[in-house]
Amino acid sequence: MHSKLVATKFVKTLGMATFVAMTFSGAPVQAAEKIIKIDGSSTVFPITEAVAEDFQKEKKIKVTVGISGTGGGFKKFCRGETDISEASRPILTKEMEACKEAGIQYIELPIAYDALTVVVSTKNNFVKSLTVDELKKMWEPSAQGKIKTWNQVNAAWPAAPLKLFGAGSDSGTFDYFTEAINGKAKSSRGDFTASEDDNVLVQGVSGDANALGYFGYAYFEENQGKLKAVPIIAKAGAPAVSPSPETVKNGTYQPLSRPLFIYVNATAAAFKPEVKAFIDYYLANAPKLVKEVKYIPLPSNEYSAVTAHWKALKPGTGFGGVPEVGVKIEELLKRIK
Repeated sequence: MHSKLVATKFVKTLGMATFVAMTFSGAPVQAAEKIIKIDGSSTVFPITEAVAEDFQKEKKIKVTVGISGTGGGFKKFCRGETDISEASRPILTKEMEACKEAGIQYIELPIAYDALTVVVSTKNNFVKSLTVDELKKMWEPSAQGKIKTWNQVNAAWPAAPLKLFGAGSDSGTFDYFTEAINGKAKSSRGDFTASEDDNVLVQGVSGDANALGYFGYAYFEENQGKLKAVPIIAKAGAPAVSPSPETVKNGTYQPLSRPLFIYVNATAAAFKPEVKAFIDYYLANAPKLVKEVKYIPLPSNEYSAVTAHWKALKPGTGFGGVPEVGVKIEELLKRIK
């Protein structure tokens, strides 16, 4: 059994500089050893951590995993500092340009689905569901300094202070949420508690009956005793839909369902035997480990398509440099020629 909460606390306690200089077993990394270097999304981290733990035990090859956020991970990746980058949204135009300038190509591999989950404390007794329009009213840039109480969003709710918690601006979760809700990535009010550490958001929301936040589905699953997931109404007349593996797979949890990715350095890392072995192991074991750490595995046909894509070593992205809501994996892979 893999526990991402323990792993995340480990990172938080040691700090990134120390963590990246350590193996999962805690042994110091020797300079001469082959090391697979990974960094990026805190959302994807629990999956990669689980894969890395098992891979190291079986293959005896060192793996380091950081959590500097999707944006921070791509900065390192496009400087050639890492072999693999974890991402909770697709690579953006500016990151594509940075990689191109550095002569780095990449292979884009979807590895799981996530339900971006809007949460309130179990102490909250008035929010039963939220419409996308209500979320936009809370989070759009024009709400800053103006929408301060719950009844300003919905007159049926109390005149209690609205306390918001969300992903930091370097996070792919922030980019995807703002694209899905506000119509433009990074378009958001700024007067909320932001953190790249999802556990900070969990603690902030769970401790306050008037708080609301959002993060990946696995962090909600780990904290169901103190959080409630809010069902989302995509448009007028539509039913309220709760996040779950079923509603993600059947396409009803919209617009907050999303794929999660790893990107492999196709210029050098993909040709390193240890990196190739790690990605082979990742894709072969993803169905089991993704489910174990509370995310949503791709259907078997999609894992087969991703594996074939990896074996072909096709560089590039199926996106146009911007996050895209509601894309299907097989359609995405077909776009990469």
